[in-house]
Amino acid sequence: MSPLLQLRRRQRNRLLIGIFIAIIIIIICTHLFSQQSSSSSPVDYQSHDLHYAVPTVRAISIINASTKVTITTTITMTDPVITTKSTTAASPNFPEVRRPIEKRRFTSTAVESLIEEIKKNIKNKELAWLFENCFPNTLDTTVDFDVKAASEKHPDTYVITGDIDAMWLRDSSAQVNPYLPLIRNDPKLRQLIEGVLLRQCMFVQRDPYANAHYKDTSRTSEWKQMDLTEMRPGVHERKWELDSLCYVLRLMHSYWKEVDHDLTFFRENEQTFKTTIRIILQTMKEQQRFNGSGPYTYQRQGHPTDPRGRHSKPNGLIHTFFRPSDDLQLYPYLIPSQFFAHHTLNLLLELVKKLEWTADFNNDILSLTSVLHDILFNDKMTNNSETSITVSHTKYGFIYSYETDGLGHTNLMDDSNIPSLLSLPYLCPNDIPKNHSIYQNTRKFVLSTDNPWFFKGAALEGNGGPHVGPSMAWPLAIIMRGLTTNDDEEIRSCIKMLQKSHANTGFMHESIDVNNPRHFTRSWFAWANSLFGEFIWKIYREKPHLLN
Repeated sequence: MSPLLQLRRRQRNRLLIGIFIAIIIIIICTHLFSQQSSSSSPVDYQSHDLHYAVPTVRAISIINASTKVTITTTITMTDPVITTKSTTAASPNFPEVRRPIEKRRFTSTAVESLIEEIKKNIKNKELAWLFENCFPNTLDTTVDFDVKAASEKHPDTYVITGDIDAMWLRDSSAQVNPYLPLIRNDPKLRQLIEGVLLRQCMFVQRDPYANAHYKDTSRTSEWKQMDLTEMRPGVHERKWELDSLCYVLRLMHSYWKEVDHDLTFFRENEQTFKTTIRIILQTMKEQQRFNGSGPYTYQRQGHPTDPRGRHSKPNGLIHTFFRPSDDLQLYPYLIPSQFFAHHTLNLLLELVKKLEWTADFNNDILSLTSVLHDILFNDKMTNNSETSITVSHTKYGFIYSYETDGLGHTNLMDDSNIPSLLSLPYLCPNDIPKNHSIYQNTRKFVLSTDNPWFFKGAALEGNGGPHVGPSMAWPLAIIMRGLTTNDDEEIRSCIKMLQKSHANTGFMHESIDVNNPRHFTRSWFAWANSLFGEFIWKIYREKPHLLN
């Protein structure tokens, strides 16, 4: 046989062997995947329960009827991007991905009852499944409720964000907010919320300029060696964000409202609440900067260039450094947070009047709200004239700026995190109703590509932000879009986009690729889960036909 024929025979044999091996591998993989699919392995959230003092990398496997996902979650300066792989449509029999009962951090009878009611009455079974997973996620996975302290009438509840083991004032308030209407029928859940409030008071008293804290004061933050600021014991991150303090005030008032205006809890903890309120008011007044820049300074890797913050002209607005995304502001007056401060200070005024604490706080609250009102609700707005917080846009008319500096500079954009311009009717319903003319103009701008952080892709659309970057929309913003409209079609569109965004995991995420929703960041982000549950419950009460 010639050398050429021998070579051809060897090549043919190698090809046949390769095909045979490939067939065997496909058969084995198919068998293994079918076994995994039938087991419906739950998300291994327990791997995040350990308290790490340093950044960690942990692998999680999520398996359902159509997907095998390997997720690497890295707690670092930037969020990891996760991609799930799926080749078939989701099974109508949705897998069990909620944490098993025996491993849940907290169980509420009222929450479980509501879940069963909504599962029974929603015809869209995927939405019912998502609600069952998302609504209780904060209670299932993120709370550390001290039962002994609660039995001694000193409730204490530490709430982490999810995959980051620290408690943000903003996130913790938003995470438990949807449970408030249920506390009348669940004394244990009421105690948990009271524990969150007292824990937040402790943190504000520790450092009102810090946005995130540890329960264990002996823990050392990874930011301590990097950030040039006063890192006190127990502080995870010291970013001055006005909305952090506003969320605490909002939770105080919302709790009081949901317990039928019962003042017992506030009177039993009078000194704690008085001290906290005094610190919050003092901090806000300091950062109006009528008498210097105040005690707070911050710098990370040379930013901002001036540790006292961006230059501004004091005008009564409250100077801040960071957005609710924890990103550095371009200009120091963040307009959504100014509105939120005005609204929550008015809520506080109502509460202190009922408590008969006006002698302690009335003057400070009124001085703050008066100057904020003059700027935020300037009479010029009704005369179609620009003000320090509005701009005449050639396409949308008068709209709100996202940030200003009091010197004539404005930043026209909106971010996905809350407070945002989009969220104003949700956070500040007494000040900015949904039909407010300037808000409606602003909303059209925010939900357009004229907003540099609005992304429209092949799969969905929504606001993102510099925290994660281009083409990554945040479910928080899609949910907020649905919460701030009365239009059935817009709400239905938001629901459909959210159904696309869970990437077969059964949970909401921090951000998702508008062209490929299986590409996302943060597999365990409890705030988004809570807000999704709040959204579905609201639709269930008000527009149930949209869930069918």
